[in-house]
Amino acid sequence: MIEEIRINDLGVIGQATLPLGAGLTVVTGETGAGKTMVITALGLLLGNRADAAAVRHGAKQAVAEASLRLPRSSEVLARAEEAGALVEYDDDGGDLIIARFLSAAGRSKAAVGGRAAPVGLLGELGTDLVAVHGQSDQLRLTGVAAQRRALDKFAGPELQAVQDEYTAAYKRYRAVLAELEELVGASRERLREAENLQISLEEIDGVDPQPGEDDALKSEAMKLANLEGLRTAALTAHTALAGSEYSEDYNATALIEEAKRQLEGVQDDDAELKALAERVAEVGYLVSDIATEVAGYGAGLDAEGPERLSEIEARRADLGKLIRKYAPTIDEVLAWAETSRVRLTELQDDSGRIDALTGERTALEEELSGLAAELTRMRTRAAADLDERVTAELAALAMPDARFSTEIRDLGEPGRYGSDEIHMLLQPHTGSAPRPLGKGASGGELSRVMLAIEVVLAEVDPVPTFVFDEVDAGVGGKAAVEIGNRLAMLARHVQVIVVTHLPQVAAFADRHIRVIKNSGAAAEATGGVTQSDVVLLEENERVKELARMLAGQEESDTAQAHAEELLTDAQQTVSALG
Repeated sequence: MIEEIRINDLGVIGQATLPLGAGLTVVTGETGAGKTMVITALGLLLGNRADAAAVRHGAKQAVAEASLRLPRSSEVLARAEEAGALVEYDDDGGDLIIARFLSAAGRSKAAVGGRAAPVGLLGELGTDLVAVHGQSDQLRLTGVAAQRRALDKFAGPELQAVQDEYTAAYKRYRAVLAELEELVGASRERLREAENLQISLEEIDGVDPQPGEDDALKSEAMKLANLEGLRTAALTAHTALAGSEYSEDYNATALIEEAKRQLEGVQDDDAELKALAERVAEVGYLVSDIATEVAGYGAGLDAEGPERLSEIEARRADLGKLIRKYAPTIDEVLAWAETSRVRLTELQDDSGRIDALTGERTALEEELSGLAAELTRMRTRAAADLDERVTAELAALAMPDARFSTEIRDLGEPGRYGSDEIHMLLQPHTGSAPRPLGKGASGGELSRVMLAIEVVLAEVDPVPTFVFDEVDAGVGGKAAVEIGNRLAMLARHVQVIVVTHLPQVAAFADRHIRVIKNSGAAAEATGGVTQSDVVLLEENERVKELARMLAGQEESDTAQAHAEELLTDAQQTVSALG
């Protein structure tokens, strides 16, 4: 709901605040006073295209600002916060401020929740905030998608339950079709992929690589390439540790044995020497063990030779071929092979999968056909009720010959919302052909048509705020009273703002705003520029304004008496609405 609109330097309005609220608000004023600037300001706040000519003469920029009060569950608040807006919350809901700035040079800027925002964001938010109905405004129900949504909501929760079931089946149906298309359409490519994988896996299996085998063989090859050097080093080390039958030189084992013998000869004379003798003995055992291992290592080298090195290089060549073709290491080659086996299984199972999906598609088509038929049946029943009620409303709005009808066309195949396409049509006069909403009727008639539809749909498909401009064009008398009555009915469910020149309509308002044009001395005070003020009327002021609208004589006792009668009758009618 819009709580307040603030306007600065827009058209003939210098500075004005429109206090709004729940229920019905009417805006009245003399011709040329600037009533349409209220609609212009709303248009700017809804992201409409800006015209620099709307900036008041002599001003640098025009500003339109609105304070919104919305429930916590509002998608508008969620979308605004996603865009970085600041929203103030309390237990009952959230407060959001939106603004539009239009410079005299033609540049336009927007702000949402105190943060700069693209003008397009105002348009996105406005779709869920306000529906404006006027001669130059886009009607919210002109699109077939919007008309389908409106009819479905009018049909009630029973249709929604069927729609939810249909939507789930349709989602699965589209997924099955997509997978079938991929399997059948890409069968040749998938066959080639399977053949290539099969060849590659056979090659890898033929080599039968083992985890880490490439690194192990590399180490062994390096060892065998330096076999003579390793053998010499082992022999020399063994000789130094344990001696040789061909050498009488001292070695480590002999020297340690001599040291041990010397210490053991006197160890009984000194405890410290005894401990050292034990340690020397331990060293002797260790050196002896190392000498034995070195000898074993050397003997093992004698068993290896060029034949083993040749085998290793041949094996490394086979592994290297796999590495060059499939992955940087043997471990990664094995991982690639494992993944490829899974993929090959999938590819080889295509025929069975295609058969299963084809069967599921047939079952889903039957299910969707049944659900779509049920949706059509429920929509047809709801459309008949909607047509009757809207046509009755049109008769009360001075369009006795108009007929509203809802056409349900068969798409011939399942769509996202069934097999129906909804078209709302208007036959404005007897003998004329029904035409889509927005065509074949005058601006005032269109506003009344939309009012009739909105009154019927208000309980099931409302937006928070409705704005009607010239809804009463070309009518008067009893028809004008009925228009006021219908606007009051609509205002029981939503906020309604109406720009009107009919006192019969204005009398139904919960809130009456008057746009007053200053001229003469007042205009001279503002530099000769005509300027309008916007005021919220008190009860006695409403009587004078209605008298002015009735007879052009706001001080006339007769006109005021008539105005008071209008107010009384309207208030009694509104009270009877509950």
